[in-house]
Amino acid sequence: MHDSQHNNQYQQGPGGGVAAPDASSGSRPTGLAMQRRGTLMVWLVLPFITLGIYHLVWYYKIHKEAQEFDRRQDLSPAGSVLVMIFLGWTLIAPLISFYNTGKSVANAQRAAGLPATCSPLLSSLLLFVFGVNVWYIQRQLNLVVDAYPGVEPGTEVTLAA
Repeated sequence: MHDSQHNNQYQQGPGGGVAAPDASSGSRPTGLAMQRRGTLMVWLVLPFITLGIYHLVWYYKIHKEAQEFDRRQDLSPAGSVLVMIFLGWTLIAPLISFYNTGKSVANAQRAAGLPATCSPLLSSLLLFVFGVNVWYIQRQLNLVVDAYPGVEPGTEVTLAA
């Protein structure tokens, strides 16, 4: 399908979100809206209060939500957390895991009709800068949430791509 047909299928919803396509365009994939989280809370505050446990909870939640948002992504939320728990000491495994998380976030951005601004490499390398990669990843995920303004987490939304 060429670009003009492709663009006619996707309608801009109120506030910039992607609305459901018209009946003539056929069915489009759907997923569940993600939850917006405070970047400072997930990076610094909650992990400090929980002695680091919240990072594992957050890591599970973002993978589960990304999987439910775009079911075409093959993610393993529990597997991602287990890598951090059992192989976190290796340093290589967390770098690869955060790199793959960055790819998943970029894919979610594309599925929401946004440009993929999340850099997988940056989401790994920022681990070495006071763990600011958590802040970065959540900031990029919040862009996906913002593409569907006013939609409650867990609500079914139409994907753009």
